[in-house]
Amino acid sequence: MRPPRVPPQPAARSAGWPVGLLVALCFTTLPLFLALSPGRPTLLDLWQQMGIRVTVHYDDETSPSEPSDPPPERETRDVLLGGLLSPDVDEASCRSRYLSSLHRAPSPHSPSPYLVSRLRKYEALHRRCGPGTPTYDKSVRQLASAHHSMGLAECTYLVWTPGNHLGDRVLSMASAFLYALLTRRVFLVDMARDMAGLFCEPFPGASWELPPGFPVQNLTRLRRGSERSYGSLLGAKKVSNEDPAGVRSESLPSYAYLHLAHDYQLPDQLFFCDDDQTVLGKVNWLVLRSDLYFAPGLFLVPQFEDELRWMFPAADTVFHHIGRYLFHPSNKVWRIIAGYYTSYMAKFDEKIGIQITTLAWNPVSAEAYFKQVTACTSQEKILPEVDPDAASTDYEAAATSKAVLVSSAQPEYAERLRSMYYEQATVTGESVSVLQQPGAGKQPQNQKVLVEMFLQSYCNVSVVSGWSTVGYVGHGLAGVKPWLLLPPPRNQTVASPPCVRATSMEPCFHAPPSYDCRAKKNGDLGAVLRYVRHCEDVDDGLKLFD
Repeated sequence: MRPPRVPPQPAARSAGWPVGLLVALCFTTLPLFLALSPGRPTLLDLWQQMGIRVTVHYDDETSPSEPSDPPPERETRDVLLGGLLSPDVDEASCRSRYLSSLHRAPSPHSPSPYLVSRLRKYEALHRRCGPGTPTYDKSVRQLASAHHSMGLAECTYLVWTPGNHLGDRVLSMASAFLYALLTRRVFLVDMARDMAGLFCEPFPGASWELPPGFPVQNLTRLRRGSERSYGSLLGAKKVSNEDPAGVRSESLPSYAYLHLAHDYQLPDQLFFCDDDQTVLGKVNWLVLRSDLYFAPGLFLVPQFEDELRWMFPAADTVFHHIGRYLFHPSNKVWRIIAGYYTSYMAKFDEKIGIQITTLAWNPVSAEAYFKQVTACTSQEKILPEVDPDAASTDYEAAATSKAVLVSSAQPEYAERLRSMYYEQATVTGESVSVLQQPGAGKQPQNQKVLVEMFLQSYCNVSVVSGWSTVGYVGHGLAGVKPWLLLPPPRNQTVASPPCVRATSMEPCFHAPPSYDCRAKKNGDLGAVLRYVRHCEDVDDGLKLFD
């Protein structure tokens, strides 16, 4: 076979002046053309496509301690997380969306193609039916004017309302969004005043915030036993689950309240039953309040099982994927996170996060708990032991450097650990630097907690207090299986063993239902499915395993 002919190349000298003229025309006429062409790519976009590196500084979004250039590894890292994130969000509006993952080791857990597809379809649904669209306005008008449903609408909605602590809120929001995905509902957030400015909008081209003027008043006052709660509607026989397939949408109320907080009881717990989900699927508006990570309970609903397994072939990656998709600190919060990480954490070979939460219902003295923490880190070889007869470690000569980020409302834990490693050398010769998260001054509480969760998520090793929802979020975003500090038995001061290695990185569902819908009686829901079992730190809790 004859080789293909190569077209003759023009002489370099004769081509030089046209090329120069073309370049000059591009750089002189393109700005005017682009300025007069709405909807076309910007000059910055074209330069970047041509391979020209342009660095933009945002005066209101940088701080002295935050690097002005992205980390060099960005060019080789998948900042869209295997398709989990859509590229259709402007980086300037949410810098953490594209930069946060660079502070973590690449995740070994890739999202399934089905999950990626479902997320793109959800984003299209939200743009079509979300706030500011004619469909949304029509649905709100119908909700305001009718006590009963006017038939199943084109778009249906799930409104999440906040609980108390930010850690609880993040976990319940992730669970609620997963429920919205499963039921093809538009997910809206009743953004509490103390959450304003914490997160970026996660959905491209649309808002997840419930607009003001929603016709259902005082959402935050909805509680167990409220007239419109699903349990109350069942009890008053305004809704029937005896023949779910025969229930007509027109016979149902215009909205129902789902109470899935820690104090819920039957019949609210019937939410996790197949027949009741069939009924709820015919209600146009659902309002949900929860302070729980109830995602494991969704796996117990037969009609959700197949789709959940398609979305999450590894069941213990649910929060890891949903959390990294949904939660991105705002630029204001990101300045604090990125500045602290760059200044204090980035230089260390290994980063160990210790998140300490004490439980009001099972108090332990600071002395006893500190001993438990050090017993855990010593026995499990997480931190090196110290030599009481040797002087402090030579930090410059140490072959390996470890940073320990201690997060706790009580600063004495970090202070005592820092003193221990500063005054005595380690037996291994490793250097150990104890860090404390930023939190001084007038930083709002929820902002401080969000910073804590994300800094903890940048650690390679995680040691967290059992029951801690803040700890769950940190190691869940990181994608690591934590060491759980077990609460001591009641009326005792020592836990034995001091900690256990979790076999799943998933958060724990602290208060699952006691009613087994399949058996139609109370039972052990930790024995129903292979991948839904009891938690290591909460005996009655449920957790997803792979």
